Amino acid sequence: MSSRPRTRTSDASGPDTQADLGKTIQRLRKAYNLSLGELSEQSGVAKSIISQIERNETNPTLSTVMRLSRALDTTVDEVLRGEQQSLFIEHQTKSGIPMLESQDGKCKLAIVGPLNLVDSFQWYDFHAQEKGVLESSPHPQGTVEHLYVVTGKLEVTTSGETKLASAGEALRYRADVPHKIVNVGTTAAHAVMVLALKQFGTPS
Repeated sequence: MSSRPRTRTSDASGPDTQADLGKTIQRLRKAYNLSLGELSEQSGVAKSIISQIERNETNPTLSTVMRLSRALDTTVDEVLRGEQQSLFIEHQTKSGIPMLESQDGKCKLAIVGPLNLVDSFQWYDFHAQEKGVLESSPHPQGTVEHLYVVTGKLEVTTSGETKLASAGEALRYRADVPHKIVNVGTTAAHAVMVLALKQFGTPS
């Protein structure tokens, strides 16, 4: 029997923490559709030990938790936090959503994508009044803009080439050249815009 110390973090040895650990291991195992035997093979932890951990009949060593964490594609910290960890990453209230405005004041963009990813991924909620124009300078080389029109009719011009998109339609176009969006409809327009500044799958 191992004589290594048991896992302990602030009150980690208490019954509530131990129960959370067992529930977390079981939840992750089932999420990956792994049997006890399969998790045992991938982690090197005996099947009987994993079963005891999930039933909260034993308090595993740190080494055991590390091996199970690697097999379940997560970290020791995440496992030890247990079921009390929220699955919500961020909640931005209305006042916390950054807003941009076009030069003519007729177009507004809410930056609804995560700000920590703006160097590779940007996501906007776009609204344009009638005849509103949004002109943009070139984005970094390789940037592609994805535009989905929710309501209205928008005309997109990129480097002199123009396309029209109506409600329910999407356009994808080079955005590493000068481009602009114009509301050519007779009502306000609404669109969702995503910029992929580095196309997925391309080398660094």
